[in-house]
Amino acid sequence: MEKMNRGIVTSLSAIGIAQALKIVTHKKLTGVWDWKQAFTTGGMPSSHSAGVAALASYVAANKGAGHTETALAVVFGTIVMYDAQGIRRHTGEIAQLVNDLEESFVSISGDFPSLNFVRREKELKELLGHQPIEVLGGALFGVLLGVVSAKIENDERRKRRREQKKLTTVYRPNSD
Repeated sequence: MEKMNRGIVTSLSAIGIAQALKIVTHKKLTGVWDWKQAFTTGGMPSSHSAGVAALASYVAANKGAGHTETALAVVFGTIVMYDAQGIRRHTGEIAQLVNDLEESFVSISGDFPSLNFVRREKELKELLGHQPIEVLGGALFGVLLGVVSAKIENDERRKRRREQKKLTTVYRPNSD
C-alpha cells in the first residue's frame, strides 16, 4: 500500500489542530469551555490559514523556494488567507447588521399593527471570517507544523538511505 501524501496529511493535521485550539482560545477569552468551537468558522487561530501555510512551508522545505510547487502553494495560500480575513469577515459583519436590523423591526412592529413583519426562525451566521491577528496566528502555527513535518520526513529519508547504503556494502556480491 502506498503511503499517503505527507503534504496532505500535514495540511489536514494543521486544520484539525487549529480547530481544536479554538476551544482553548475561546476558554481563555470567555472562561467557558465550548466544544462546539471545534466546528465553527472564525476564531483564533484561523484553520484555513494554518492549513495553507502548513502546506506551503512543507513544500518549500522539501522542494525549495524557487520550485513551481512552492509558488503554487504560496499564491493559493495567500488568496485563501486574504479571503478569510477580508471578504468572509465582511460578509459576517453584514450578517450582523442584518440581524440587528431585524431586531429593530421586531421591536417597532409591535407599535404598528399594520406592519406585518414575520421574524425569521434562524439568524444569519455572523462569525464567518477572521480578524487579521487570527489569520496571522493560524499562518504562524501552519508554518511551524509544515517545517517540522518536512524535517521529520527528511530525517526519515536520510535514515533509510544510510540503512540502504549499509546493506549494499555489507551484502555486496563478489565480482569474480
